Amino acid sequence: MTALFAQRALLPEGWASNVRITVAADGRIENVLKDAARDPRDHNLVNRILLPAPANLHSHAFQRAMAGMTEYRSAADDDFWSWRELMYRFLDVLTPGQIEAIAALVYVEMLEAGYAAVGEFHYVHHRPGGGSYDNIAETSERIFAAVAETGIGLTHLPVLYTFGGAGKQPLAGGQLRFGCDDARFQELHAAARSGLGHLPADCAIGIAPHSLRATGPQQMKALADAYPGGPIHIHAAEQDREVAEIEAWLGARPVEWLLGEAGADARWCLIHATQMNDTEIAGLARSGAVAGLCPITEANLGDGTFNARDFVAENGGFGVGSDSNVRISLSGELSQLEYSQRLRHKARNVLSGKGVSTGRNLFLRAAEGGARAIGRDSGALEAGRLADIVALDAGHLSLCGLRDDQILDGWIFAADDRVVSDVWSAGRHCVINGRHVRRDAVERRYRSAMAELLGLL
Repeated sequence: MTALFAQRALLPEGWASNVRITVAADGRIENVLKDAARDPRDHNLVNRILLPAPANLHSHAFQRAMAGMTEYRSAADDDFWSWRELMYRFLDVLTPGQIEAIAALVYVEMLEAGYAAVGEFHYVHHRPGGGSYDNIAETSERIFAAVAETGIGLTHLPVLYTFGGAGKQPLAGGQLRFGCDDARFQELHAAARSGLGHLPADCAIGIAPHSLRATGPQQMKALADAYPGGPIHIHAAEQDREVAEIEAWLGARPVEWLLGEAGADARWCLIHATQMNDTEIAGLARSGAVAGLCPITEANLGDGTFNARDFVAENGGFGVGSDSNVRISLSGELSQLEYSQRLRHKARNVLSGKGVSTGRNLFLRAAEGGARAIGRDSGALEAGRLADIVALDAGHLSLCGLRDDQILDGWIFAADDRVVSDVWSAGRHCVINGRHVRRDAVERRYRSAMAELLGLL
């Protein structure tokens, strides 16, 4: 058993002093005591503030290696669709070993940013050109190897990608590495589920139909029955063009169709959901599905702005993810989300909560929604939950003089993720004094993989 002792912690009932958290061997919190006496054997977190560590609910790990390579105008009207063509060319040379090396660095960076777990939306399944590896789950197992090395919690989300565009267009180019009909996907998912057994018990698997444009209506309607018991993630309504194409094909807007025809409910996470009307906002909130927001990537790709003000007013649940991993920052995702609302509505503290600050409301909602989205029993510091814990350095210059909610406001709006001192994922102490315990080895392999990639691009 491990015991952590900190001067301050944010518990479900609010801020507390002299908090002692015991963590059992299974990685779950056994007990939380406030106003406690410190045992000399405790891990004494001097000048540290304990918080529940959120999950990063949406990642395409391999895209981290593209960061900085696409920030120039490649077409007369550069947008998501022209960026996607560059991404497909990158995929033409990416190997399984490079996928593993890139993912390991991504997970190190996520943990150092304060995330304890990740929902990996994994769609690079096959060889360039679409041929299967000898092990159909080869690239999934490379993700698992990166998880095993870094200690991050995982919900693996193998992607079903059957068509190249709305109306069942054929796959082409880089999409061939993603492609699966139902039978091929069933084989891949079963193999990935089996491979997951080598990871800690807190790691899980779900399913991710890539988008309505990459699947068929009957596939979508049958998914919940075909894959019971795990989360379902899907890209939805990210771009205006996507909305127009789906409406022309299916006679309904993407979120409208998913709610009405696919039965999206609390198992579902709709990634982006940027282009929603008022009826869809209210319907998505009522459904219990989580909105998976990736504000940094959505800004980078020019997607538009999610209407978080109205969605939160309807008590909709949301979490955040780093998507393309162009910049991995938990505080950055949350500040970008709030600032997008300030620009949209020309107001301040748009996502502040009743009786709590904007930073605290953002953080706790994202922690709860992210955990729910990836099916992880975390999101709060209470007995029985997984010990996903982040410690902030209260002595950091950026937090000097701040107390309680102001600490969260200071982290999200005035500091950066360098105030993160320690992170535990299901009790695994992955980050110590701001640095991941395996960073040096992971960084060396990433540099080597990037040198190989750059020689081929």
